[in-house]
Amino acid sequence: MTEQPPYPSRPGSGIRVWYRPMRSRDSSEHHRVATPLELLFDLCFVVAVGQAAAQLHHALAEGHIGHGVFSFALVFFGIWWGWLNFSWFASAFDTDDVPYRLVTLVQIAGGLTVAAGVERAFDGDFRVMVAGYVLMRLAMVVQWLRASRSDPGCRPSALRYAAGIAGCQVLWVGYLWLPHGLQPVAFFVFAVLELAVPIWAESRRGTTWHPHHIAERYGLFTLIVLGEVILGATNAIKEGTAEPGHIGALISLAAAALVLVFSMWWLYFDRPGHARLVRNRGLLTTMSWGYGHYFIFASAAAVGAGLEVAVAYDTHTLHDVGGIAAALATTVPVAVFLLSVWLLHIGPTNECRPIAVGFPVTAVLVVAASFTPAPIHVAAVLAAALVAVTVVFAHGQPQG
Repeated sequence: MTEQPPYPSRPGSGIRVWYRPMRSRDSSEHHRVATPLELLFDLCFVVAVGQAAAQLHHALAEGHIGHGVFSFALVFFGIWWGWLNFSWFASAFDTDDVPYRLVTLVQIAGGLTVAAGVERAFDGDFRVMVAGYVLMRLAMVVQWLRASRSDPGCRPSALRYAAGIAGCQVLWVGYLWLPHGLQPVAFFVFAVLELAVPIWAESRRGTTWHPHHIAERYGLFTLIVLGEVILGATNAIKEGTAEPGHIGALISLAAAALVLVFSMWWLYFDRPGHARLVRNRGLLTTMSWGYGHYFIFASAAAVGAGLEVAVAYDTHTLHDVGGIAAALATTVPVAVFLLSVWLLHIGPTNECRPIAVGFPVTAVLVVAASFTPAPIHVAAVLAAALVAVTVVFAHGQPQG
């Protein structure tokens, strides 16, 4: 499954086995799949995702809804952006040689440092998180400089990437010395600059990323995040069953949560993720699809935090949040997930109108379920109904 094509060296070139020139890979390469190193990278980064979801749960449970959601959005950006940059670079330039693996190790170390700093970041102390973020981003600069040296055709774009990323890291270090009141605005400005770097670099000469490989990478990370959701909800239910008198309610909630997460998985993978990228490799389509997944990943992770809040509410251990607010902690992320999948994979102009209309209608109904006596159960039924609609009306249609 993870076999990579050979990288032949020129006879007499003197290239050692442990080193390969970092040249652009073929964007139409057959059987291109995720490597074991990429899978390890994902597993390490999901540690940070789990930490962010856990802190969101604590903030929501304590009634600090605005602060929790805002902090989660900021923290998750740093996690997601580091993952995204590595994934797209690897799709175009992965050599899987010793230097590449070692630099990736540094990026993993930076990601784990980010994870270690998540709790402090929710308290307003971003020093550890910024240190980890800068570490993994400077490692990315090294990779781009290596690509610029080995691949003359991509050199202008690679140098733009390296310069843009390095400049942004200077700003993030300066962010730590800004007055607390200016930090939210500065974060937004610096994040926009980070997002602008690939647009600026790719406008010179696009890199040769592989659409099927990228779609697989995004799909795998979605799976891992959904797995983190199940883990968090399971641990919360396990703790809840320690107290007598709640087992029946928790079993019912666990069943509803499983149906809900399973439906989210089904809806995301119902249409091939690469279809849109294959049809249109334009910069606007590529960036909207790649950047738009921030909302899919973040909302999926937030569902786990919401389900933990629901468990606390059903076991009467939630004292600072009412029933509607507790329900919204799950239903709003589910609605965001549905709308994001709709926009990125389905499209408002999809020829199958029941599916094209079904996603936004279900998203609205899921939020409305917050005002029912059993919001998680109703949301699960609605999500399962949307799955049924996609199965019935998509039968026999081409899948991209």
